[in-house]
Amino acid sequence: MAELNRTLQICCKRSKFMMNMPLLTNLLTPGLRALHCTGTRSASTGTLSLKDPLNYWCGNRVNLKDVKNKSAPVYEPATGSVLCHLQACGAAEVDAAVRSANAAFTNWSRLAGMERARVMLEAARIIEKRREEIAELEVINNGKSITEARLDVDSARLCIEYFAGQATTLSGQHVQLSGGSFAYTRREPLGVCVGIGAWNYPFQIAAWKSAPAIACGNSMVFKPSPLTPVTAVLLAEIYSQAGAPEGLFNVVQGGEETGSLLCHHPSVAKISFTGSVPTGKKIMEMASRGVKPVTLELGGKSPLIIFEDSDLENAIRGALMANFLSQGQVCSNGTRVFVQSSILPQFLKEVVRRTKAIQIGDPLLDETRMGALVSKPHLDRVLGYVNQAKREGASVLCGGEPFTPADPKLKDGYYMTPCVLASCTDDMTCVKEEIFGPVMSVLSFDTEEEVLRKANDSTLGLAAGVFTKDVKRAHRVIENLQAGSCFINNYNITPVEVPFGGYKASGIGRENGQVTIEFYSQLKTVIVEMGDVDSLF
Repeated sequence: MAELNRTLQICCKRSKFMMNMPLLTNLLTPGLRALHCTGTRSASTGTLSLKDPLNYWCGNRVNLKDVKNKSAPVYEPATGSVLCHLQACGAAEVDAAVRSANAAFTNWSRLAGMERARVMLEAARIIEKRREEIAELEVINNGKSITEARLDVDSARLCIEYFAGQATTLSGQHVQLSGGSFAYTRREPLGVCVGIGAWNYPFQIAAWKSAPAIACGNSMVFKPSPLTPVTAVLLAEIYSQAGAPEGLFNVVQGGEETGSLLCHHPSVAKISFTGSVPTGKKIMEMASRGVKPVTLELGGKSPLIIFEDSDLENAIRGALMANFLSQGQVCSNGTRVFVQSSILPQFLKEVVRRTKAIQIGDPLLDETRMGALVSKPHLDRVLGYVNQAKREGASVLCGGEPFTPADPKLKDGYYMTPCVLASCTDDMTCVKEEIFGPVMSVLSFDTEEEVLRKANDSTLGLAAGVFTKDVKRAHRVIENLQAGSCFINNYNITPVEVPFGGYKASGIGRENGQVTIEFYSQLKTVIVEMGDVDSLF
């Protein structure tokens, strides 16, 4: 333990974190009981290995060591080293987690909204208190910069706070009928909901899915991505610490097989998934066999339109935010950047200059603006898209190459330089397919009619953005863009008070905002007769 404390102190100094030793120890007990340091890099300078289980139900971490489950390594993107090992849940474990959630649902669903809100607000308070340690873990497991990870933790907390408020407002409708009779509606929970998360926002997605579910009186079994299994179990422990009943939010680890078992489980009432379009289609098909409702937040290849009358400085900032957040691993990214021809040279010159200046390196350092991609196969895939773009005639104005940070401890990490592609055309692969990496494809246009046609020429419709000073044009263009989440003179901001989701193949349903209550509840109609039955028989 002394060696561990020494390593943690070293980590704090180079990461410039104002964290005291009790908090760091709590990172291991109970906050990070799943992991312990075995080398010279704690947080950002060593190897982490499995200590306690990452599966969680019945109010505890569950040890699967006596079960013949496959164990798979989980890697730290910043170093390429093995972080821990994950044991996937099989049919028996999934059933145990669902039964635990079902038991919790029985009691939780009977509580008043105010009672549920108290637990949720306490969970939000704990998250705020532990913001730094949760953000650190997110960085270690995901590779994004600590600056972004802190904002992700904030978003998770705000989401829980928002839906705690919504829990107190759930209500039905009274309808007066003739003869003194009346009808009313009740908004009731669904039961056990399944959340299946993506690896780009592990903690945030767990909160975005669980908060509306439990606010409505449901329970949830959550399966994180096998690439980023660590922080979801922290959220489970936080809910328990806040006073949630055992089983309200359970975590099962695993890949496709585990997800399939969850989708097919007869006691599961609803499935919410964030991820790729092909996987979303499979989940929708599996859910249809049980006539289960789904929320699907899938991929995007979103257009960002910059008109010649825009504030160019803001437009450039927006384009960078639309392409390089989280190493470009954001489903809503505006990766098709349409720039009006008259300002294209000026735009390209400045966006390339700023892209080259993005600081890549240790994601736990405050000054880092771009960390590591999530895995080696994904890094290779993104670099492959850049090479294909070259072959198809695109010009690489900067980046698109593997990057090795100066720190030797990071030499095996999954880094690349952010890339700007010019001379792109609509038929290029880099323009048609979601790359999910730090690659901006820039296209030119002349007229509004032309750019709208190009922008909508996609099977996806998650997001879209427009930069212009002409308020009439802004609203006119947005009205004609086939996308569910749109931005005017900004990009990639996701306040929890407003719905987020897509059109076309980008998904079904919404996350966040008041409307999400409808996706985690069902409506019961009750007709009350105050007179005699008027019978035909």
